Amino acid sequence: MTSTLPELYIAVDVEADGPIPGPYSMISLGMAVAGRPDLTFYTELRPISDEFVPAALAVSGLDRDRLLREAPTAQEAMSAAAAWVNGLRRVGRPVFLAAPAVWDGMFVHWYFVRFVGHSPFGATGSGVDLRSYWMGLTGSEWVRTRKGTIKHELGLHDVPHTHHAGEDAAELAQVFDAVLRRRQPTEEASPPAEQA
Repeated sequence: MTSTLPELYIAVDVEADGPIPGPYSMISLGMAVAGRPDLTFYTELRPISDEFVPAALAVSGLDRDRLLREAPTAQEAMSAAAAWVNGLRRVGRPVFLAAPAVWDGMFVHWYFVRFVGHSPFGATGSGVDLRSYWMGLTGSEWVRTRKGTIKHELGLHDVPHTHHAGEDAAELAQVFDAVLRRRQPTEEASPPAEQA
């Protein structure tokens, strides 16, 4: 039986020091619930390998040496993240949301499975991709679905993208909330008239 609680779209943003998890590290994780700016989560993570791509690390502006000294271990950080997601179940049904879901989802799912044993977003870690959702909603081609374009079309001119995982998760939550508000309510289809 489906729960009567509403779906909670949890905007997720990751900063990492390389292109894939395992050889490289997720170094920060932010989550925010669309339409609920009071519900947020942020953590930094201690790197899990010695490998990193300097250009990737520079995007976040995080100090890798400080993370190695001070950040929670991956197991501590992901356990806290899973507890936060699971704690939301008393008010709604968590649904993963990212932009792009492939990038952020790859890191988040791998880290949850590796360090917690399972993902609070389900066995596949699947969820909503902003750009794909926008394509379906508007009929746009992929090239017209960049987050900056979506923000412009929604009139969200004062919502920055900072490459801080917590702030960028809040940005995505705000964008997706605006997307949902734009969505036209679907009218229930009436049953076809019976033939005489």
